[in-house]
Amino acid sequence: MPTGRRRPITMADVASSANVSVTTVSHVLNRTRKVAPHTEQAVLRAVAATGYVPDDVVRSMRTVGTRMVGLALSLSLNPSFTELVLSIERSLTFSGYSLLLTDTHDDPETELRAISDLLARNVDGVILAPSAQPERALSYCAQRNIPVAVVDRMLPSRDIDQVGSENIEATASLVDHLARSGHRKVAMISGKPGLTTSTERTTGYRLGLKRNGLRFARKYLISGDSTESGGFQALQQLLALPDPPTAVVSGNNQMTIGVMGAARSAGITIPADLALIGYDDFAWADFFSPRLSVLAQPIDAIGDQAVRMLLDRIADPDTPHRTVSLRPQFVHRDSCGCADHSEPTEHTAAS
Repeated sequence: MPTGRRRPITMADVASSANVSVTTVSHVLNRTRKVAPHTEQAVLRAVAATGYVPDDVVRSMRTVGTRMVGLALSLSLNPSFTELVLSIERSLTFSGYSLLLTDTHDDPETELRAISDLLARNVDGVILAPSAQPERALSYCAQRNIPVAVVDRMLPSRDIDQVGSENIEATASLVDHLARSGHRKVAMISGKPGLTTSTERTTGYRLGLKRNGLRFARKYLISGDSTESGGFQALQQLLALPDPPTAVVSGNNQMTIGVMGAARSAGITIPADLALIGYDDFAWADFFSPRLSVLAQPIDAIGDQAVRMLLDRIADPDTPHRTVSLRPQFVHRDSCGCADHSEPTEHTAAS
């Protein structure tokens, strides 16, 4: 069998894979003309599948690094990421790097487009808060040997650098707190299905129920889709039950705001009628009435660690991959309506 270097992937290969013309591929990649959304998605899928790298990126990859890092996350749908962006930018600036930011909208197709745009600008590496289906975006980077650090939503794979909050034990501790205060009907409003953070926090909720001798009831676990409106609707469903819960754990700050609105709309007083604890602290949590009891993520530490991981990978591609889990801190205020029980302190687990 003949041996030798594999033929380079061309734009014609992408066109053939997507069943479109080379001109259409060029328009999609260079944004010289709008094409139908389904056509654009077909081209992007073909680019990811074939491993095609545009000529200008190939040429720039032969030169020295740009000292730019791309950050891809869902900023518009997750305002809690704003603080994370600032943390990452500070750490990069301190290390002499610039930041390019792009919004994935938590959509796999948009995520792939965002990663493609970042790589076209020859970033030295990417920090990604992945969508529920990040495989193509990660594969796109891997095919081009672009280092990636995953942040916040950690993946099952250990073959990637990643850092985020510990979610399972931390969420279980919230159920512990409510159970110690006498609550037997504890509900949870979970985040967007498919996100690892949503899955882990739901697992933690069920763990907390089990170790406090509370039976899991499917009716008390409702998805709020990680949005304010979703949190509002989820609490409405819980309050409509014949035996509504006496306490609620909310899976993120957007849903917590929705829960507060739904309670007010229903004439429910927090915490007198319903105890509430949320995951995620935010700037206004101490100014709500009642003041919100929450789990505060160590955002600065997460951002700093993500930058450190990525820059280490850029400097030495063969360095062992790391997964770092940081414990959130329980912030006791008023909305849980219970005593300030002692909570575990922050810890780090690395592998």
